[in-house]
Amino acid sequence: MDNMLWILWCVLGAVLIVAEVFTSGFVLLWFGIGALAAGFAAIVGINNLGLQFVIFALVSIGLTAASRTIFVNYFSREKTGDSLRTGVDSLPGKIGTVVSSSRGAMQEGAVKVFGSTWTAYPAEGESPLEAGERVRVENVEGASIYVRRIDETADWRQKALPDN
Repeated sequence: MDNMLWILWCVLGAVLIVAEVFTSGFVLLWFGIGALAAGFAAIVGINNLGLQFVIFALVSIGLTAASRTIFVNYFSREKTGDSLRTGVDSLPGKIGTVVSSSRGAMQEGAVKVFGSTWTAYPAEGESPLEAGERVRVENVEGASIYVRRIDETADWRQKALPDN
C-alpha cells in the first residue's frame, strides 16, 4: 500500500485543482499543488505517510500565504482604509481635460477624465473653466465633480530645477 500512496496524492491533487475552476476562493489550487508535491515525494521514495502529510501541509500553507501577500499588495495600490478605491471613489486626484467651458465661477462645464465626460464645477476660489485646460479632480458630489486648475508652468519649472 505504501508504494501506491503517490497515486492517491496525485488524484487528490488533480481533483483539488479541477475543483478550483468551480470556486472563487483561489485556495484549492494551492492545496492541489501541495498534494502533487506529496505525491512526488512518495514517487522519489519518501514512504512515510506522516512525512508526506507534512510536505503537503507546508507546501499548501506556504503557497496560500505567499499568494495572499502577493495579491493583497497587487490589488491595494490605491487603498483608502481597508477598501480598494474604484469607480467614482477613485476620481479625486485624477487629471482631466476641460471639454466645455463654464460661463461663470459656479456655472457648470464638462471635463473628460479617463474617457468619461463629467459635469464639472470649478473648486471654491477658482475662476471659470476654459476648454482645453488640464484640471485635477478635487471631490465628487453626486454626478458632478469639482476641479482645480493645474499650473503646468509651475510643474515644468519644478521638474527643470536641479535637486539641491
